[in-house]
Amino acid sequence: MNQSWSLRFLLLGGFVCFFSSFSLLHAQFGDEYLGGEEVLLAETKQVNQFFRRFNCEESPLGERYYPGDELYHTPKLREEYLNMLFDQSSRTIDRRSREQFINEVMEASDPVYLDFHGGEWFAEVATTFRWQGRDETVILYMKLEEEEVGSEWVMTHAYFEPFYRLFDANGQGAVKPQFIHPLSHELDFMNLIKAFQNGGYPEIYTEQAYQPDYLTLLFYEIKRGNLSFKTVNQVKFHFFQVDGWYFELSDINRPGMNRGWLITQLSQLEPGNKDLLLKYIYRR
Repeated sequence: MNQSWSLRFLLLGGFVCFFSSFSLLHAQFGDEYLGGEEVLLAETKQVNQFFRRFNCEESPLGERYYPGDELYHTPKLREEYLNMLFDQSSRTIDRRSREQFINEVMEASDPVYLDFHGGEWFAEVATTFRWQGRDETVILYMKLEEEEVGSEWVMTHAYFEPFYRLFDANGQGAVKPQFIHPLSHELDFMNLIKAFQNGGYPEIYTEQAYQPDYLTLLFYEIKRGNLSFKTVNQVKFHFFQVDGWYFELSDINRPGMNRGWLITQLSQLEPGNKDLLLKYIYRR
């Protein structure tokens, strides 16, 4: 074995020892700082756990409840669990809204349970891509899609600030309302030239419902080698499964019992508000 390989093995051994020691110290002191084993068990560490605890199918200490068990879907216990699943430090969720939400979810005649495969929830993933020599944030929106066997996460939308600025004709100020005359067909649409002038805004000549497909643009730039994925920075989830309500699920990391995947935003939806909220979430 030459000296170069010997040095590599020594360095590798040093890293292994370091991380082993770090893990041991974390287990001894980090867990104690965060509250001990009981707190670690109480933390909603996985999104699947959030579903089960929301439905009262798992205790805060990780004990599973199954149909037929005495505590499975027990209303009194479920009310306690639901309160624990809210971010107690949130300044945007008032107690009255939280209580109303829990009361409606636990309506005796028609209780509401979250369904992992029930749709009406999706992920918002903040990522970092390399673009034009600098790091940029790209927001990817993903949903579960059912397959013949099982399901998979798929990308549905994307938001990338440089793309948005490129298509934001309304934000340019200097762009005046323009249109293609209804008799343009008699001129063989030769006046299309004004829609495709260099530096122009051809999107203002599209139908009113037109929305730029940023996801396709993202794929195009990736295929051209202009965008390269680096890492995932943050994940949160948007839920519309409870009729008339919206809530956001985020991963909270802090000392104490109230941490893990918690409800950090809660809104009651008026008729027609869902579409407006989706536009806000998708940054349209």
